[in-house]
Amino acid sequence: MATRLIPSLNRILVEKIVPPSKTIAGILLPEKTTKLNSGKVVAVGPGLHDSNGNHIPVSVKEGDTVLLPEYGGTEVKLGDKEYHVYRDDDVLGTIHD
Repeated sequence: MATRLIPSLNRILVEKIVPPSKTIAGILLPEKTTKLNSGKVVAVGPGLHDSNGNHIPVSVKEGDTVLLPEYGGTEVKLGDKEYHVYRDDDVLGTIHD
């Protein structure tokens, strides 16, 4: 059974990116250097409407890599994977390669 969560309003579903804890050569990296709080956007809600009825879309799209706050978000487990739900305005920015 496939389970898919579509966030409501201006919320986004994010799968956190876990940086490697050691290099290809096997050198262990200190925890401080591996702590980049980023994630990949898996799903986005439809957005909000302002007081005049104008649609305000979510500022990120599926597949974007985003910088997340250190704390916050709601943890959600779907199947064997763990995700986090954030409000669109909680996202600190997008990361581009």
